[in-house]
Amino acid sequence: MKKLLSGVILIALFVFNFNANAQDKPQAKVGYEFSIVKELPVTSVKNQNRTSTCWSFSTISFLESELLRTGKESADLSEMYIVSKSYFDKADKFVRTNGKINFAPGSSFADALYVWENYGIVPDSVMPGLEYGEELHVHNELDAALEGYIKAIEQNPNGKLSTAWRKGVQGILNAYLGNVPEKFSVNGKEYTPKTYAQELGINPKDYISITSYTHHPFYTEFALEIPDNWRWDKSHNVPIDELMQIFDYSIEKGYTVLWGSDMSEKGFTRKGIAVVPEKDTDARTLSLEEILPEKTITQDLRQIAFDNGQTTDDHGMHIFGIARDQKGTKYYMVKNSWGTTGEYKGIWYVSENFVKYKTMNIVVNKNAVPKEILKKLNIK
Repeated sequence: MKKLLSGVILIALFVFNFNANAQDKPQAKVGYEFSIVKELPVTSVKNQNRTSTCWSFSTISFLESELLRTGKESADLSEMYIVSKSYFDKADKFVRTNGKINFAPGSSFADALYVWENYGIVPDSVMPGLEYGEELHVHNELDAALEGYIKAIEQNPNGKLSTAWRKGVQGILNAYLGNVPEKFSVNGKEYTPKTYAQELGINPKDYISITSYTHHPFYTEFALEIPDNWRWDKSHNVPIDELMQIFDYSIEKGYTVLWGSDMSEKGFTRKGIAVVPEKDTDARTLSLEEILPEKTITQDLRQIAFDNGQTTDDHGMHIFGIARDQKGTKYYMVKNSWGTTGEYKGIWYVSENFVKYKTMNIVVNKNAVPKEILKKLNIK
């Protein structure tokens, strides 16, 4: 009996010590795990590389998805055609306004849609934009050359502008990005850029820009006061809850979303995840070994961030789906244009809070907006 009792005591002590030791050991942290709720078709991830052309890459990606949505064949369209046409127009406006617009490589979604509507589009194979000895896009020299040239022209050293300066702009663009083709063939059929755009069947007037800020009245239009909006294109203004409603309604109805945001924000990691940490943590030291609690985002909070310069117009991306982490938190699936980088090969999972906080504006098909919101905006 004593031996049996002693054995029982020893076993009990062993179990106690085992449990105690187990509690002393740090528990394994579980990182973010995502399950897809809805995913819409997109074309392959591209790489803007060392350029400020996210606005063109994201808009082309968005329109390529629109072609897929309408039953068209998958297309690979030229981002650099859009860039070339836009840069030329920007140079002209810079001179006309005596240098009073931002002459930089960045631009807006509306600018890309303007080029499509007024000049057309070409396949990437017709104008890949790599005429300067590189395999990937590198625009540092191009941007510097154009800026130096156009600023010299704007000074009007002759006292009046010559008839040659626009040819100079076009010559620089042609040297780096290639000549803009007047005609080309696709599947044995000849097109111009405009007839090819018509063949694809996309009407840029079907797309609207929407934002959410309180320094302008809701349900009105205004030009976002950001340097890249050099065409002064207008966005419709709605409360943030309605903007988030549009995101979800759009994806549910099969429409992707063109998304302008702030990728320099703390929490936008290079690993393929973007969150708004509750604690003020730098993304460079952000640990993703466990799910981080996030800030609660309000209309006032996003307005303050815009007003004080914390939210800036940094990056254009393409949202094509919704996912949830293992705790049920919603994320938007984002196609980036940095090549197949990060943990998810060029795809980012961006929390609902981040989207709510850092969205500058979106572009969507008018049919992707709930009818009651369209009515408030007086859009038919």
